[in-house]
Amino acid sequence: MKNIIKKFIPILTISIALVSCHADLDQDPIDPDSFTEQDVFANTTEAKGALAKLYASLALTGQNGGDDGSPDISDINQGFSQYTRMLFNLNEITTDHAVVGWGDPGLPDLHGMFWTANNDFTGAMYLRLAQEVSFCNSFISNASALQDTEAQTFIAEARFLRAFAYYNLIDFFGDVPLLTQISTELPTQSSRTEIFDFVESELLDIQNLLPESQANEYGRVDRVAAWALLSRLYLNAEVWTGTSRFDECITFSNEVINSSYSLNTNDANGNGTAYDELFLADNHSNGAQNEFIFTINFDGISSTTYGGTTFLIHAAVGGSMDPAAYGINGGWGGNRITSALVQKFQANDMRAMWYTDGQSLEISSIPTFTDGYACVKFKNIDSNGVQGNDKRGEFTDPDLAIMRLPEIYLNYAEATLRGGSGNLTTAVDLINQLRTRAYGNTSGNISAANLDLNFVLDERSRELYWEGQRRTDLIRYNYFTSDSYVWPFKGNQADGTGTDSFRNLFPIPNNTILINPNLTQNPGY
Repeated sequence: MKNIIKKFIPILTISIALVSCHADLDQDPIDPDSFTEQDVFANTTEAKGALAKLYASLALTGQNGGDDGSPDISDINQGFSQYTRMLFNLNEITTDHAVVGWGDPGLPDLHGMFWTANNDFTGAMYLRLAQEVSFCNSFISNASALQDTEAQTFIAEARFLRAFAYYNLIDFFGDVPLLTQISTELPTQSSRTEIFDFVESELLDIQNLLPESQANEYGRVDRVAAWALLSRLYLNAEVWTGTSRFDECITFSNEVINSSYSLNTNDANGNGTAYDELFLADNHSNGAQNEFIFTINFDGISSTTYGGTTFLIHAAVGGSMDPAAYGINGGWGGNRITSALVQKFQANDMRAMWYTDGQSLEISSIPTFTDGYACVKFKNIDSNGVQGNDKRGEFTDPDLAIMRLPEIYLNYAEATLRGGSGNLTTAVDLINQLRTRAYGNTSGNISAANLDLNFVLDERSRELYWEGQRRTDLIRYNYFTSDSYVWPFKGNQADGTGTDSFRNLFPIPNNTILINPNLTQNPGY
């Protein structure tokens, strides 16, 4: 899909955005003169460009890339509105994984856990996801007129992306409108359970309509992506619906584990571990791609954005760090990690990728970049140390894996420990595969006696930090808002404190509720 997005950038102004609307969004339409639906859906070749828009809507922020002044979403800085950047803000900065030193209105509220229903960042995430649903609904409706097999695959992919958007919506916001067709009516609200059931049924229905494991183009989803999202969905079922589904989590985790995806063990840069290859500029080709189940793809020349890995790399560089060592032209001096994350790692675990020179472990003042270690997990250099495609160092190349195989290993282990029908020996073996890669040998391996739920949670932290899952994990363990686990500046207190449980959900944007009186605000807001 990196190549597809590059090929079809001119078509990203297609008119599906004109007619695909949540009526409560009140979004500005894109250029009506650029293309018509008759052009875009005239045949399968043209429709592929429209499909690229569905993927690109998660990667980019507007019609031309960068910060060009033609955003998909208004009323927020264009670079701020990119999906994975907001995923980091909502699922990492709100947790023990990260702080950000910038004072943009609404941003300090996230780590301090005192956001309101007028927060720009939670609001933009709602709009981004609702827009993705709108784009998918329009694509499905228009592409249905095409009868060939390839078009049916496109529709299955669009249904996956719509299900993925709704997965996010119920994770972040709970009860939201469920729309599967283009409509100008103000939608009513569906319950979280109803949305859960819809996502489940869609994924079950399309699993065999999607291509076989790794048979699709890189960056486009296959049936394993549906299984992986089902694994994730069922792992969270008890929180979201009140009914545990751990057996089903194990069933679909096994489907993924037994597929053709494999853990990357190619230490392409020869530094003793194959973990860091997952986050380099050539992670689409250095072996890392073999464990990437669903990626959002970036290219420093053809798909530019101030979100994505451009944000993750630039924002984590500051202090005495040399930007050139990370393949960029300058640091933004914002994001760091808390001591709570650092302390989860043992000395020889090479997944702990920190910059410590001139940085303190503890954070006295969040705005001060040198308070807290800097994270160097993502780099805009390839396995040979060569800078990414944009030789200015402004935009970056690493793709972001939204779902990769190790998460499914950890899902299997957690679901087994929570009473699912998995095998404990298998769970230990799966985790030891991750730890063998992390340590470069078996010195970090564990036995069944070491494996409990808190160990799995900490291992998720060690393996997946800064990849956009932490808040969801902490909620599942009842640690996100409770005082059973605190971290620096949780609850806006230097030593951390518990907060109100209503913050397990973000608010529906006030502006959206003003536009659509059919919606009810989440409790506490």
